[in-house]
Amino acid sequence: MKQEKYIGMDVHQATISVAVMDCQGKLIMECILETKAATILEFFHGLRGSLSVTFEEGTSAAWLHDLLKPHVTHLVVCDPRKNALLKDGSKSDRIDARKLAELLRGHQLHAVYHGEHGVRTLKELGRSYLTLTQDVSRVMTRIKALYRSWAIPCSGATVYARRHRAEWLAKIPQAGVRLRAERLYQQLDLLQPVRQEARRDLLRESHKHPAVKLLRQIPSIGPIRAAMLVALLQTPHRFRTKRQLWAYSGFAIETHDSGEYRYVRGKLQRNRERITVRGLNDNHNHDLKNLFKGAALSASTRPGPLYDFYVALLEKGMRPTMARLTLARKIAAITLTIWKKGVGFDAKQLHRQAA
Repeated sequence: MKQEKYIGMDVHQATISVAVMDCQGKLIMECILETKAATILEFFHGLRGSLSVTFEEGTSAAWLHDLLKPHVTHLVVCDPRKNALLKDGSKSDRIDARKLAELLRGHQLHAVYHGEHGVRTLKELGRSYLTLTQDVSRVMTRIKALYRSWAIPCSGATVYARRHRAEWLAKIPQAGVRLRAERLYQQLDLLQPVRQEARRDLLRESHKHPAVKLLRQIPSIGPIRAAMLVALLQTPHRFRTKRQLWAYSGFAIETHDSGEYRYVRGKLQRNRERITVRGLNDNHNHDLKNLFKGAALSASTRPGPLYDFYVALLEKGMRPTMARLTLARKIAAITLTIWKKGVGFDAKQLHRQAA
């Protein structure tokens, strides 16, 4: 029987600290490797037995995952935000590698999903499009902030239009501020064509994935949102139920309570004055949450089955913010069902049960 080895790797730009433990938790090897593919593979080829490896999600995680996956028995890319043990006591690269190996041996790591290599191109194009969209929004915000700082009203989108640009710049009395505004307009003019090109590339690549056509049946899920859903989620089968998707999207309800019981005359009683804090989970994919929130906002303003679902919630006395949250959860649940089962959108399913 092959001896199992548990390998913790603390990854940095130039070096990787490695700790190897056996199944009894005994440290049998420590070393420092150069962050190069040939060096890493040479090290793993020199090991014998069943190899279980872990390292934290980070800049090099995707590259290292693809490099090591064919050469090890078990590979876990773990969530650094949930590794509380690494924050306890002394800290160094060597200690962190040991702790990662120990956590792997005890099955106490939370894995970050790394799979579906066929979606890698779409995922990278989606990241590029999101980054450029954020850059464009940032420059547009700075332009309006500059006008507002000089008490110049600038509501609407005409402040960005090229044909009105000279008119807007003339409203700025200070030459230095006017020059700063011109530089911001130059940034905007450079970014917008690149963003449009990234958008075209994303849509072109999305046509290769049948799931995009399925998801476009959902009202308020257009070509860009459908492409981004496939890029961000990759596969629906990583979520067993809709509640797991809600948690990943930031729509899961978390309850924090303390002091539930007290002793009264020697008897244990539930405290009636409990303070319970309820809210949405913080640990989630922010891009996916923004996508579902945008879809819910769009659906709540356009006639259709999702709009009728939203209006029905309002008629029951639900606040608009909670109704939009419920609608976003419903859109996420519909997305998972259609994608998993490969079925069409059915408006009748909306009235079977609330999200």
